[in-house]
Amino acid sequence: MKLHELHDNDGATKKRKRVGRGPGSGTGKTGGRGIKGQKSRSGVSIGGYEGGQMPLYQRLPKRGFTKPNRKAFAVLNLGILQKFIDAGKIDAKAPITEDVLVASGLVRRKLDGVRILAKGDFSAKVTLNVTGASAQAIEAVEKLGGALTVSAPTKAAAAE
Repeated sequence: MKLHELHDNDGATKKRKRVGRGPGSGTGKTGGRGIKGQKSRSGVSIGGYEGGQMPLYQRLPKRGFTKPNRKAFAVLNLGILQKFIDAGKIDAKAPITEDVLVASGLVRRKLDGVRILAKGDFSAKVTLNVTGASAQAIEAVEKLGGALTVSAPTKAAAAE
C-alpha cells in the first residue's frame, strides 16, 4: 500500500452544498430558500412560534420537578466487582473502601459516594465499606460470610 492509494470508503464522505453560486449549480439565486417570507431572510427565530397563538409547550401542564440537592451516587454492580477481584486488580482479603475502588479504576469518581447493587454473580468473601447498598447486595455479601457496612455520605464527598 502506498500513500497515494489511500482513500475513504465509498459513501463515507459527501460534498457540501455550495449555495448561491450561480444558476448552473441548482442552488443559485435564492439559494434553496424559495421566494420571500421569514424563512428566506437571515436571522430567523421561528423555533416554537405559532403565529401569536399560545405555543404548545405553554399550553401543556408542567409536571414534576428536579430536586436541587439530590445525591448522585456512583453505581457499582457486584458482578463487575467480582470480575476485578478475579483479575487481581482488587485484593479481596483487604477491606474494600471507596478509595480502593477508585484507585483500581472500577469507579471513575465517587460523586456523593458509591452505591452497591446486587446484579451479577458474586462469590468472594469481602469486607466492603461504602456509602450505600441495596438490601439484596447486603444479603448477597453476608451470605458468603463477608461484611458490607453502609456509612452516611460525608460532607467532603458531597463537596467534591
